[in-house]
Amino acid sequence: MDSHLEESLSAILLQYQTSFNNKVFANETDEYDLLMNVFSLTPKIKRKYGQYWGTQLGRCWQKIITEICKNSCQDFQPVLKIKDVGELCDLRVGKYAIDTQYRIGSGDKGTHDKFRYYGNLLTEMGYTPTILILRNDNLPDAINACKGGQWQVFTEQDSMDFIQRISGVDVKTFLENQAGKYTVSRNLI
Repeated sequence: MDSHLEESLSAILLQYQTSFNNKVFANETDEYDLLMNVFSLTPKIKRKYGQYWGTQLGRCWQKIITEICKNSCQDFQPVLKIKDVGELCDLRVGKYAIDTQYRIGSGDKGTHDKFRYYGNLLTEMGYTPTILILRNDNLPDAINACKGGQWQVFTEQDSMDFIQRISGVDVKTFLENQAGKYTVSRNLI
């Protein structure tokens, strides 16, 4: 193999080694959250099929927030879709275009660009782009990309406070009171 090519490939491998070494998984894998408690999911169970659980808990979070706003906010509007672009947000309440996220763990450029693009489009349409994230173990680069795209970003307790402010519903207390009531069958895990 050509020495120049070998050096280039080694540089790539070194870059990824550094990236992998700097990746922190502790927060995302060892902490419980309100939805995990509702379903009695442990971090160990969630780690087993992390992508599945993250996706499903994210959908659950979205449906809960949408239902709260639909039933408690007079100025509720559903998802905003634009043909050939996609869904810009999950729901709208007054001037807020709201996107719900369980957590933001993607650090890829495409995801960052999408957040920036959608946020700018929503701002141009007169909305305040707002992301409500359930967990607090998000990638800082992803959060910064959202903020760079005009998004207000709320995580964990701040998300709960925002929901209560616009809807009057204390979603945190509701979810805390549901802990263990919907335990996932062990044979499904």
